[in-house]
Amino acid sequence: MPVYEYACGACGGFAAERPMAEYDLPAPCPACGQAAPRALTLPQVAGMDGARRTAMAVNERSAYAPRSARTEGTGVPVKPRAPVKGFAGARPWMISH
Repeated sequence: MPVYEYACGACGGFAAERPMAEYDLPAPCPACGQAAPRALTLPQVAGMDGARRTAMAVNERSAYAPRSARTEGTGVPVKPRAPVKGFAGARPWMISH
């Protein structure tokens, strides 16, 4: 279940684990029991350590621009390999001379 943040008018903010179906309903304050509306918060991206932020950026980038095997990670294109001797559509066990 996701954790949502709520803002109680008397006690301040608190977090509560609630089902996604109840995300927009007020939650009871654990201190005073009064219904508190959900607070809109921003994701904590700026507070992340550099290694985690880099890993997330790599994962995001690989989703739409995978690393090419022809660059070997350096960005410099690799020499293409010589074509395999044979005919287009030939079976692997049929070797040409």
